[in-house]
Amino acid sequence: MTRLTGALAIAAVLAGAAPAAAQDRVHQQMMAEIRMLQEQQQQLQQILGTLGETLRALNTKLDTQNDATRRAFADQKLVVDNMAEGIRILREKADDTSVRLSTLSQELEVMRQALASMPVYTPAPPVDPNAPPGEPQPPAQSAPSPSPIVGVSVQRQYDLSYGDYVIGQYDLAISGFAEFIKQFPDSALADDAQLNIGNSYLNSGRNKEAVAAFERVISAYPQSDSVPGAQFKLGMAYQALNQPDAARKAWEMVIEQHFNSSEASLARQALERLNRT
Repeated sequence: MTRLTGALAIAAVLAGAAPAAAQDRVHQQMMAEIRMLQEQQQQLQQILGTLGETLRALNTKLDTQNDATRRAFADQKLVVDNMAEGIRILREKADDTSVRLSTLSQELEVMRQALASMPVYTPAPPVDPNAPPGEPQPPAQSAPSPSPIVGVSVQRQYDLSYGDYVIGQYDLAISGFAEFIKQFPDSALADDAQLNIGNSYLNSGRNKEAVAAFERVISAYPQSDSVPGAQFKLGMAYQALNQPDAARKAWEMVIEQHFNSSEASLARQALERLNRT
């Protein structure tokens, strides 16, 4: 009887221990699965962090490429604008040349008509020594004085000096333009003559004289269309004299006072080159 009772007790203990061991195994398995999930979550976070860094790097690279593309387009637009401006300036110069040629043609026609209208000089017949005294002799004809040619001298003198300037005879051009201004101070070409005096000095490397000549255009002819060109060339003369601050001031004045002029476009380019150096 005692043995039976002990066996039953042992069986009861074993029956109670079995569910507890099973619960421990389930608990351990759940903890293992939780740890695996945590590890997977950490791996996913690392992957997401790597992807975020990659995306940020790609965005930075795309922004850099976009900036480079915008700059390239801006540079190309500037080149195209400069070419268009150069073509416009050349077209204006061609038109100016055509006007000058037309003016010269008109002057030649005036000269031809004036020469054609001059009376022909007929020399007096020789005196007959054997003629009876008292016989009237034909009156001697004096040579007619040439009639003045109106409208030629101003333009013609300017064109002569401009021709010296074009072929590089700068000393002759300077003296010719100075004489033109002296003779015709109120001419519509006086400001152009003064501007070309400055251009002649600048092209021959006499930069101090060029500065004075360009400043003379600005002060003596403030309302003329030669002022923007004089201001731009003044900056070039100062740059040649190694005075960048004075050059910058002259070019900024062109842009400020003559914003839409061709000289303002050239001044912007000059300022960009000056800022780069």
